[in-house]
Amino acid sequence: MDYDRKSTVSSFYGGRRGSFDALNHSQSPDYAPSGRPQDDASSFYADRQPRASHDALTGGQSAGYNASSFFAAGRLEPLKGGRDEEEEAPEAQTWDVYADFNNTGPRYSSAFGIGQHQESGYHQLPPPPPPPGAKTEGDADSAYTPVELVTVPALGPEWQLSEMKNMTKSGRREIKSEKRREKWKAWHRGETGMCGKWFTKRFLAFFMFGVAAIIGTILAITIPRVPGLSFNSSTPLVAATGSYNASIPTQFSRYPANFSFPAYADIQVDTTSNIIPLTFNSISAQVWDPTTNLQVGTGYFGKATLPAKSYPKIQVPLNFSYVASNDTDPTWNEWYNACKNADLYATGTRPGVNFELILTMDIAGLPSTQSQSTQVDAAPCPFELPINAA
Repeated sequence: MDYDRKSTVSSFYGGRRGSFDALNHSQSPDYAPSGRPQDDASSFYADRQPRASHDALTGGQSAGYNASSFFAAGRLEPLKGGRDEEEEAPEAQTWDVYADFNNTGPRYSSAFGIGQHQESGYHQLPPPPPPPGAKTEGDADSAYTPVELVTVPALGPEWQLSEMKNMTKSGRREIKSEKRREKWKAWHRGETGMCGKWFTKRFLAFFMFGVAAIIGTILAITIPRVPGLSFNSSTPLVAATGSYNASIPTQFSRYPANFSFPAYADIQVDTTSNIIPLTFNSISAQVWDPTTNLQVGTGYFGKATLPAKSYPKIQVPLNFSYVASNDTDPTWNEWYNACKNADLYATGTRPGVNFELILTMDIAGLPSTQSQSTQVDAAPCPFELPINAA
């Protein structure tokens, strides 16, 4: 059987299927051989041959080359010299799927009676009539009039409770506190520093140790030490000279019993413990009688700078002044006997005087004043009274 030829089964052409199976036989019972084989679809040879027997079944119409009996394979090209209806059709407007929603094109929808007789383009809503009693243009707006939704954005998702809390003041404080806590934990673990990658925990430890060492060294050099004080063993009191001597009268009187005279305390200062020069802002002095525990003199030494690592000497001006009830006062008699003329003694030697000197030093660089006291025994009087003095 030739497989490139059409089947002669009558059911393919709409007829009733007979008992004869033409597919399993080489020829049909009524087949009459001829000089050349011909197709059963004999409509193509209608002008030269008589129709086949299947015309009675199909109503006289052949399906050999009838285009309606096949599926449409697509657009059929027009015959040569014919016309193309698509090319002759007027150009239609481009279909815009958003035309019914963006108010920029023709309306294709006819719902609710709109879109049939409207022109293309945007149509603004007519202004609402002003409500009764409106006085200004702003008062004419009302929430009950139609609202034009051309520029209204689409509604977004609902706010979550956490997002609403983060917008409050307490929520912002919690966020900042959490950030500080996380930063502290990261710094404590050594993952970050205070200033980016700098000042990590380890670096800060070495840095603080270095700073402490530098500060300790500076303080050890610059902080002054309280100096040691010592008196001249032979002449702890020196007679005053110059203007200071002239400013204070030298006298001993019995009626009323009193005495006054100027003098200098000859003091040696030990600055060997200081690295930089030592500066005294001031030195105030008090002289006390250790026997009667009465004050007999005062003194004041102004600002002075002493060299370091040395034993400089200073003279503190003292003003001895005492008033007694009568000439039998033991304090007055002690100082009078030490200062009267040596010729009045058989041996020519005057007795010394005992006193306690308290010095209060205001040293630059120290937060408070420093006091030192020393007791001098048998110190000679710095001057001698005339032989005819009272």
